[in-house]
Amino acid sequence: MKPQSEQKNWLVRALAVFADVRPGETAGVLLLTVNAFLLLAGYYMLKTAREALILTQGGAEVKSYSSAGQALILLALIPLYGAFASKVNRKRLITATMLFFMSNLAVFYVLGTRGVREGVVYFLWVGIFNVFVISQFWAFANDLYTESQGKRLFPIIGFGSSLGAWLGAQAASKISHYFTPYTLMLTAEAVFAICVALILIVNKRESNRARGERAKDAEAPLSTEGGFQLIFRDRYLLLIAALIVVLNIVNTSGEFLLGKLVVSQAMSLFGAGAEAAASRQRFIGEFYGQFFSWVNLAGLVLQMFFVSRIFRHIGVRGAVFILPSIALASYTILLAAPVLALVRMLKVLENGTDYSIQNTTRQALFLPTSRVAKYKAKAAIDTFFMRAGDVLQAGITYVGTLLSFGLSDFAAVNVVLTLFWLGIALCIYREHRRRTDPVPEAVAPAPAPRELRALMA
Repeated sequence: MKPQSEQKNWLVRALAVFADVRPGETAGVLLLTVNAFLLLAGYYMLKTAREALILTQGGAEVKSYSSAGQALILLALIPLYGAFASKVNRKRLITATMLFFMSNLAVFYVLGTRGVREGVVYFLWVGIFNVFVISQFWAFANDLYTESQGKRLFPIIGFGSSLGAWLGAQAASKISHYFTPYTLMLTAEAVFAICVALILIVNKRESNRARGERAKDAEAPLSTEGGFQLIFRDRYLLLIAALIVVLNIVNTSGEFLLGKLVVSQAMSLFGAGAEAAASRQRFIGEFYGQFFSWVNLAGLVLQMFFVSRIFRHIGVRGAVFILPSIALASYTILLAAPVLALVRMLKVLENGTDYSIQNTTRQALFLPTSRVAKYKAKAAIDTFFMRAGDVLQAGITYVGTLLSFGLSDFAAVNVVLTLFWLGIALCIYREHRRRTDPVPEAVAPAPAPRELRALMA
């Protein structure tokens, strides 16, 4: 019989379905997984409320154009975030950021329940909240684990994200049927309070377990280098930024196509009159709640059974090709058949892959980067560069509308962009290999035979 120290407990064996979790890592990774679950569940409640408000108070075009404003706001916020990060440790950085956004959400709830039309402003805020808070969570996970640990453990943390997104979307759909979008905001506020408590617990636990430099990192502020400065002087970070820009253009264009079709369906069912606005809002809220539920169920299955195995067999850098390949096939099909049922099905596949395989891959790409890059450069990439993709997509929408583009025309633009996306993925593949694969040592020449050495002497 094996000694007790060599036996894996039942929990470690159960977690092996998702990832290679080793003894001593179980409690920390489970707490992070629960945190990711709650964070995404709360976000999907906010996201469902966002869709109901923006589409009934503005429409698909306004939704698309509003995304561009997020990039301008982030251009000012990122330097402020970087300056704050250079003065506090990671615990204060994360908790202060979360509490700031939670206070904003309370204001939206109060104003919205008093009849203020806040759809566009709330849409801008949710886009900033989402990218900042989730990026910061994954930066924290990157900071806690080494590269080898991250490759093993990120798939199970990603599983928490996928499960939370799926169940959060389902809950949002049910709440939307009976209550207003403002009830979703209030529910999410309570969920985020639990997230803050979990971050404090994990930070204390892992800081106590850390040794050497990692113990010092827990209490040390970051260096004063700015996020944009780090990105533009590092080819690898710049390539990741370019990947995020193109990915977001393609994905947001797909969301625009879906939004147009959903609004058209709501109009045909209930009419365009003001008296039918509440019915259209409920229809859109239920549709998106169910859509997000299917997306996240697909993401959950992919995260549960595929991500860790993909990392094991083709690695992090090989996984960067999966989503653009799916997107290329999807938008090629949409060229011929831009109808709601087909668009919904293909977007479920695309978004499900994005939220599972692509999301975990994107987080793991930062494992071989410096600590300051994990927080500051990652925050800039996941916020400004993501929303820069929205700016470009809004420009495409504007120009396409002026030129009377149909849905098939927008799908054709996405096909071209996806080919460019695959080219960027190839460059990242090569740069990641250069950073992570050991450089083979020069082979020393074989010693000459004793007789030859004697003759040479």
